[in-house]
Amino acid sequence: YGHGTGHGVGFFLNVHEGPQGIATNPTTSRGRTPFRAGMLTSNEPGYYKAGAFGIRIENLVLCVEAGRGEDDSPFYRFETLTLFPIDTRLVEPELLTPAERRWLDDYHREVFEKLSPHLEPDEREWLKTQCRPLEG
Repeated sequence: YGHGTGHGVGFFLNVHEGPQGIATNPTTSRGRTPFRAGMLTSNEPGYYKAGAFGIRIENLVLCVEAGRGEDDSPFYRFETLTLFPIDTRLVEPELLTPAERRWLDDYHREVFEKLSPHLEPDEREWLKTQCRPLEG
């Protein structure tokens, strides 16, 4: 896994704006900067097979406070801002753990619940098909 998983996104969606990120190299500023509430970051896990292909799934996530610790220090979580279904034609459900399947189905449920009220009937049907639970 020789690449970062995410980077800061700034004002007017300026891409690769730090200081934060999700990086495999802790010596970079992106790998060392603690997250704080309000930071907008790309979340783009991927896989690359050298000389063959690569694939990424990318969303933008907002760091939001999710409670406080015993010492009153903040806990954070990510809220997904860019909601779009993941193309499950590229997913082999039998290779996923129960937790991974649950995550994908929960994500699609959230996508449908948040977007469908804003769509025309034919668009809503398309989204419903794309967000159906995994089979298998």
